[in-house]
Amino acid sequence: MAQSSKTTQGFKLEGGAHTDIRELIQLRYAARELDALDSDTTRNPLSGLLTSKFRGRGIDFAEVRIYQPGDDVRTIDWRVTARTQTPHTKLFQEEKERPVLILADQSISMYFGSKQAFKSVLAAECAALLAWTALERGDRVGGIVFSEQGHREVRPRRSKTSVLRLLHEIDDYNKALSKKALLKQPNSGTQTYLADALRNVRRVAKHGSTIVIISDFLTLNDEARIHLSQLARHDEVIGVHISDLLEKELPRPDLYTITDGVARSRINTSVRRHRRDYEQRYEDQLDGVRAAFARVKSPLVEVSTDQALVSQISTRFTESGQR
Repeated sequence: MAQSSKTTQGFKLEGGAHTDIRELIQLRYAARELDALDSDTTRNPLSGLLTSKFRGRGIDFAEVRIYQPGDDVRTIDWRVTARTQTPHTKLFQEEKERPVLILADQSISMYFGSKQAFKSVLAAECAALLAWTALERGDRVGGIVFSEQGHREVRPRRSKTSVLRLLHEIDDYNKALSKKALLKQPNSGTQTYLADALRNVRRVAKHGSTIVIISDFLTLNDEARIHLSQLARHDEVIGVHISDLLEKELPRPDLYTITDGVARSRINTSVRRHRRDYEQRYEDQLDGVRAAFARVKSPLVEVSTDQALVSQISTRFTESGQR
């Protein structure tokens, strides 16, 4: 893989096949570049991450009092009303801080890249950038890093320590992606690690949280879609789709030797029908992911390994908000 570096405000993101914890920490200084994105909170989905305006209530229960004309009927406390035979309503107070949970996929399918970085590295960098951004805005930050090997949780806290712990967990999982780990994995069609991660975030997330899911979504199965739908009912859900150019289209026509780490074979990319089929399979899979997020009215931001991270995040989030 060709390893060219990406520059961001005075420091480098080297990309490559594995993360560098120092670079993930340095992304704290790049987070300020996203400040301009919250200028239009009505169209920009990232405003849910940068400000306190998001679809969920974002409020905590305070008390119950007798219903008064003009109160929202959706807040009626039916148990107290039935017990007292007098309509009562719940009062809520706005949260000054709210949780931001970042899910980072570090599975085997992410261990791939043909340009500046592997998908797993880009996902880690994206998680770091958004985590630092949320912390700078005063939110509680936590998350889940997951792969075929399981998952690790970091409970949301408004502290640099919480972000650092999340980044170290992501870095540990990233370092575990190697040929030895790859050879131990079952067939991708039987894997449910994305659904498992979504099930776990449903367990730990408070209503009104912002949940960012960073993945290639290759294992977005029916169970994962159900969890996604349930999360979107009460939380602000944002998807970040990670891809590589070589997944979208085959390299220029020629005869290539390829390997999965065990066996070798040769492919001929000059056959036009094979090229079309390859590109169509990718588009079909991506269309399925787009449809899943559209169904729950959540934005899906698409980023690729061949472009600089910060400029992609800025551009893609803004474009997604204008659709």
